Amino acid sequence: MMEYLKMNVSSPIEFVLGGKLISTESFTHMKRTMPLCEIIIGIDEILYMECNGIEYEVKPGDVLFVLPNQLHLGYKECPAGLSFYWFHVLLPDDITIMDEMSMGNQARILQSNPYPKESNHSILLPIYSTPKRIDRINILCNQILDVAHANYFNRYAASYLTTSLLIELSEQTITNFHDPLNSTYSDRKLVKILEWIRVNALDNNISTNSIAKTFNYNRDYLSRYFKTSTGMNVQEYIHILKLSKAKDLLISTNMSIVKIAHLIGINDERYFMRLFKKYEKVTPTEYRQAYHRIPLNRE
Repeated sequence: MMEYLKMNVSSPIEFVLGGKLISTESFTHMKRTMPLCEIIIGIDEILYMECNGIEYEVKPGDVLFVLPNQLHLGYKECPAGLSFYWFHVLLPDDITIMDEMSMGNQARILQSNPYPKESNHSILLPIYSTPKRIDRINILCNQILDVAHANYFNRYAASYLTTSLLIELSEQTITNFHDPLNSTYSDRKLVKILEWIRVNALDNNISTNSIAKTFNYNRDYLSRYFKTSTGMNVQEYIHILKLSKAKDLLISTNMSIVKIAHLIGINDERYFMRLFKKYEKVTPTEYRQAYHRIPLNRE
């Protein structure tokens, strides 16, 4: 049964430490407990993490909260190339842990309230999830690490950005929450399509036609159904996934723009640069330079 956190963010969540782990050899997470909460966001490969006896596979695009004083350890060796963001934060004292039924009640109240911003100081966070817009999460992670190592005169800069990260995750959770007891065939069908696209997004040949063929749909029907269900068209979703990977490679490697374009399934460098500028409002080089301070923790 999925568990969720409810907490008040009328004051910022305190950022303590953070980094981006990139392992060049096989890796097993140490066994420990901490008084802080650790937020783990998968980038590459799979982190095998056990928390209080529950085993999690943190895949690229997954988010896991390891709660304060919770015993956690790696239960299986992870392959070389494992990479994830990690943040140690001090959570408020009045956290509530909810089950899916309680979360459903909270989400329905917020979804049906036309003016929730007037009085709502709480956020709702799944212990373990795969956000639909992981690109937005990754951007905030990079901003947090950039600011945390920029020697700002105000020490709360990273804390406010960390709070923004949690709010973004909460907003996505609430917006996309579907009560599993009322989940329809259409919902389950969409989840399968989204997951298939996510797994195959870097393929050179992925297209609306190839997706329609895989799921035995008419291309026009798939386009209408996808747009109605997600608010974006299929090609836009593919672009977002490709660019999310490109942004990570721009920051975490010294690869050339041409090589990155090819790795995400775009063979035309100029088209990649135009696409990047369209979505991110900056060129790939400008994006890379904006985050030059981010440390890569390889330990």
